[in-house]
Amino acid sequence: MSMSERASQESRKPLLAAIEAGGTKFVCAVGYDPFEPLREHRFPTRDPETTMAEAAEFFKQAIADFGEISSMAVGAFGPVDVRPDSEGYGSILTTPKPGWKGTNLIKELRSRIGDSFTVHVDTDVNAAAVGEALYGAARGKRHVAYITVGTGVGGGVLYDGKPLLGILHPEIGHMSVPDLEGSGSGSSSVCPFHECCLEGKASGPAIQSRWGTPGYELPDDHEAWNLEAAYLAHAAVNLTATWAPEIIVFGGGVLQKPGLLEKIREKFSELAGGYWELPDLEEYIQMAELDQKAGIVGTLTLASRMTS
Repeated sequence: MSMSERASQESRKPLLAAIEAGGTKFVCAVGYDPFEPLREHRFPTRDPETTMAEAAEFFKQAIADFGEISSMAVGAFGPVDVRPDSEGYGSILTTPKPGWKGTNLIKELRSRIGDSFTVHVDTDVNAAAVGEALYGAARGKRHVAYITVGTGVGGGVLYDGKPLLGILHPEIGHMSVPDLEGSGSGSSSVCPFHECCLEGKASGPAIQSRWGTPGYELPDDHEAWNLEAAYLAHAAVNLTATWAPEIIVFGGGVLQKPGLLEKIREKFSELAGGYWELPDLEEYIQMAELDQKAGIVGTLTLASRMTS
């Protein structure tokens, strides 16, 4: 089937657009079904001008090939203003990423593509939580916590199937955790804002700073992984105590280390002290299933909710 024939066949459905605006890479996609994008484009996150220009060109070509976009959602690295009633809605807030503070994603898209469709902005991790809740490890769950551990640490929370938002969005990566330093050398925290937060202690760069070696090069039985599990278990206990989700899902590159998830469960059990009546920990603390697809699938889903 040619592209034009496929577009004609699907013309009765709204064309969805999404951007997973991560701190390391951007993923742009269009489609009619959130789980089956028609086209995707992945590229490194650079300065705002260059990055947003490349994103805009992708969507302009998609419009030429498939027709007008009905709605777009952006799942952005944080912190980001996600309050639709705010004057700064869609703006990147305090961030260590050079040049991005104050960038308004909605205005950038409007100026480059036009204003013929609605744009919704949430966090990339909230979007990933939506993807995992509908199509991944948290299928059938309405109250979900999702934590991704990689270059940074991010977290999304769903309450009754919808992203949890207040005056700001959850910043799970910057929750305070105890200082559990092991015997490695290096910086005690890689977060420029906090002395002892989850991201500063448990992210990929934190592991490398502490041990002088990237995590993926450390052997499976290295003591680094007991320390990493302890930090992440503290986060899981904090989430249980404050939001009581039905499931906690871990994702990201650091979680690919064999045996780490099992260590997190063991440490969680120790820290919980039998206080909560929870499902079996193999059900309560799980690995993400969608991997790299969670963010873009979730963001397309957020776009689809704007058309219903």
